[in-house]
Amino acid sequence: MKPVVAIIGRPNVGKSTLFNRITKRRDAIVDDLPGVTRDRHFGDATWDEHDFIVVDTGGFVDGDADPFAGHIRSQVERAVMDADAVVLVLDGKHGASPYDKDLILWLRTVPKSVFYVVNKIDSPEREDQMYDFFALGLDKIYTLSAEHGYGVPDFLDALVAVLPKGQAAAESQEIRVAVVGRPNVGKSSLINRLVGEERMLVSDVPGTTRDAIDTVCQRKGHSYRLIDTAGIRRKSKVDLKLEKFSIVKALQSMDECDVALIVLDAENGITEQDVKVASYAFERGCGVIFLANKWDLVDGKSVTPHKFGLQLYDKAAFLRHAPLLTVSALTGLRMAKLFPMIDKVHQQYISRINTGVINRIVNEAIQRTEPPLHKGRRLKFYYTTQVAEKPPTFVTFVNFPDAVHFSYQRYLLNQIRSGTALDMTPLRLYFRQRTGRIEFGKWKKNKPGKKSRRS
Repeated sequence: MKPVVAIIGRPNVGKSTLFNRITKRRDAIVDDLPGVTRDRHFGDATWDEHDFIVVDTGGFVDGDADPFAGHIRSQVERAVMDADAVVLVLDGKHGASPYDKDLILWLRTVPKSVFYVVNKIDSPEREDQMYDFFALGLDKIYTLSAEHGYGVPDFLDALVAVLPKGQAAAESQEIRVAVVGRPNVGKSSLINRLVGEERMLVSDVPGTTRDAIDTVCQRKGHSYRLIDTAGIRRKSKVDLKLEKFSIVKALQSMDECDVALIVLDAENGITEQDVKVASYAFERGCGVIFLANKWDLVDGKSVTPHKFGLQLYDKAAFLRHAPLLTVSALTGLRMAKLFPMIDKVHQQYISRINTGVINRIVNEAIQRTEPPLHKGRRLKFYYTTQVAEKPPTFVTFVNFPDAVHFSYQRYLLNQIRSGTALDMTPLRLYFRQRTGRIEFGKWKKNKPGKKSRRS
């Protein structure tokens, strides 16, 4: 396994900026508002051929007015206990704080390699700003600027030197699962139930989760990366700039996932915003599973899974292929069925159909129901091939591609779906003029062509 590095510190010292700098991505939300990061946030990093995992944490403050302060401290403590090395970030711009002293005293009791980093030192001329921190009894201090990169290489050289050499894990296909939905439907509770521990903060306050958080778990030889996301509200309800960033991260998580778990509040029924969230997943072409959470609170006499499904697919007809599970993250009701369902959807999502098979299905469909005439001439379907997976994407070469009516597109898609048993994954079908050349590189996820039908 890869060694783990935890980044801790008081609020607004630049922990998330350093996290982004080390991981070379922008996965952690950065803002001047203290308290942006609440959960632990994981990211992969590589330096000097050393692979390791970086954990971003919330600001550690005692007696803070934030109602989540106690939860944040618990998450920070857990991150430190799980880490191979700890990085305490100090604020070189505003100087030492009593909270820094408390953290240092605590870290001296922790049997870990600890690195004390004074951030916001962006040039040699500002190095003298670190001297105040020697008064805290520190022997070795690293000065750097997480924002500009000054001093970061020297710090990383020292960091990887103390990390244990990670053992290369056997190659396995990691299934990326995004947990999405409107606020307060139980997304974080669902992940806590799946991983068997309190990895995510859970509260009745909508908007508790602000960032997209990764959690990796193993089940029966399969690896799953579960991504908890911020609740997606209606645009008219989103006022804070920070929450807008969170929603962007939630949408990006669906761009990169294999399967999206769309969590619904079964007690409150299906809302317009639920359908909007489902449309985001549909547009991004990921596999989808609907989870009607809080089913333990539903009156079983008036609402059955069948009736709930009829209402759902009536409002979200574009995702009729997506299976529905009625579950309870609180009680564990039917949660054991979720991982097998994810496996099934994912297997279809990555499927590749033999060219001979797909041409046979399309040709038989055309023979059963001939395409309409176009300006007195019959449409001719020459050849069909699969050009991509995730989701399965097909191209049919036609003499008049723009003349194929959407109803006939839908007919062919349904025939492909039934003939290949791909009944739980989105499919894409494109029509092209026959040119003798196929540009396979363009058929990537989220890049639809000129004439297409998705289902």
